[in-house]
Amino acid sequence: TFGFRRCDLNIKSNNSSHHTDLNGEERLIVRRGQPFNITLHLKPGSEEFKLAESSFTFVVETGPLPSEESGTKVSFSLRDTTVDTEWSASASNDPSGNTVSVSISSSPDAPIGLYSLFLEQGWEKASLGQFILLFNSWCPRDAVYMQSESKREEYVLAQHGQIYRGTYKRIKGTPWHYGQFEPGILDICLKILDKNPKFVCDPDEDCSARRNPVYVTRVLSTMINSEDDRGVLVGEWDEILDGVHPLDWIDSGEILHLWAESGPVRYGQCWVFAAVACTVSRALGIPCRVVTNFGSAHDTDANLVIELLFDESGNRISSDSIWNFHVWVESWMTRPDLGPEYDGWQASDPTPQETSDGLFCCGPASVKAIREGELTKKYDAPFIFAEVNADVVNLLQLPDGEFVKLSGSTKSVGQFISTKAVGTDERLDITHQYKYPEGTAELRSQAYTLRTPHADSLKSGNHTGPMSVKCFFLTSEFVRNPDGFQGQRRRERRLSLKLQYDSYGSVITPDRLIQLSAIAFDKKATDYHIAEKTIVLDEPDIDIKV
Repeated sequence: TFGFRRCDLNIKSNNSSHHTDLNGEERLIVRRGQPFNITLHLKPGSEEFKLAESSFTFVVETGPLPSEESGTKVSFSLRDTTVDTEWSASASNDPSGNTVSVSISSSPDAPIGLYSLFLEQGWEKASLGQFILLFNSWCPRDAVYMQSESKREEYVLAQHGQIYRGTYKRIKGTPWHYGQFEPGILDICLKILDKNPKFVCDPDEDCSARRNPVYVTRVLSTMINSEDDRGVLVGEWDEILDGVHPLDWIDSGEILHLWAESGPVRYGQCWVFAAVACTVSRALGIPCRVVTNFGSAHDTDANLVIELLFDESGNRISSDSIWNFHVWVESWMTRPDLGPEYDGWQASDPTPQETSDGLFCCGPASVKAIREGELTKKYDAPFIFAEVNADVVNLLQLPDGEFVKLSGSTKSVGQFISTKAVGTDERLDITHQYKYPEGTAELRSQAYTLRTPHADSLKSGNHTGPMSVKCFFLTSEFVRNPDGFQGQRRRERRLSLKLQYDSYGSVITPDRLIQLSAIAFDKKATDYHIAEKTIVLDEPDIDIKV
């Protein structure tokens, strides 16, 4: 009835023009809002196939329960030319009369995912094959459109990158292989979407919502960790006795294949979560980059103040914390839900820290909204704002349970926010995109309220008498509570602490960081001060000469 014997999806040429040729030539992978071409090979005797007289309809379907109401099933007929605003098709006869060339354009707002393509005529329906539809940063009508070709090559196509770690005084880039075009990775990324709790609850609604990169990014933030589901990575920040240590990973593909084979992978920390999220985002067509924040605050009670509580032995006893670095991702997209002024980079964090809408996810939050202190803009802007802007208050808990307020800081949080530069392995500092320069009126005028921590139990004292100082190495247990020393006020005295390898070599953690804390107090215990320093043990440089 249809007059053709087979359909050629022209995989090689289509994948090349859609920038998906790195995925191989095994199947058709196209980006939305951009035409792709198929060829219908006619049956013998069908040379008189008349396009103008044909009454057939093309049908595309995605998801387990495709429906026209949700946009997961679309029917469209031939027209003179395709249009770039909706699903459409046009066709032309080959001069030989043996084939018909059909150009199909997808909607720039279509849900991404695996599609089936059919040809219908009357009650008959013929399958033309399957294809995968991705977000398209080359299409001006797509929500993830990027104008710069060099940025598209970096944030969508690049399979290698640099992730920055260490401290703000010792920033070190680590190579990472994202491998979003490696065999099998795209299928695994689509599987991640199909395993998310929203898909399990309502598959068609979830598939329909995949038209929106904001939605997809939020799903990935949930699914890259395994706190609420059988997501990709299990987080571990204490001693690791089984699995793979987070510092041993260098390749997202290895992690994703392990997850596809046997479920949640042990173990990840922030840079691993972020790297895998970057791989999946790029694989699906969302421009994405990995970002490191040095001096990153973890605000557990959403008061925008980091309350660091210590006991008299120098142990931290608070749930708030400052990480020497923390890593998340930024994804590029429009924000029609917020307004055009919030388009651009959106921060999301797959590391499980706090819940959002009942799940361990964070973002996407507009980086511009964070910079301007617009904390009512979804998603999770206050938490990310605190990570880069929170004030720090140090508190010492006395044996009677009361707290003494120690020195604090308004500048230690959110420093040297870093990402890999476009086209090179150099570090790009993007701190200015998250916050105004420290000390400026714009930074401090951002509208937020700081609650005085533990206001009912603070002690303050005078500044008289000799001071005692105790030093503690907190991260590892090799030096605890050395003898204190005394000195008169307004006089400097230096104390040397020898740290021998025999003492720390067997217990230092793989991140090679040692944290030193010093608490100073007077004999009457009415005045306290605390200082901290992180010591980084560098890896030796290796020079290779060929």
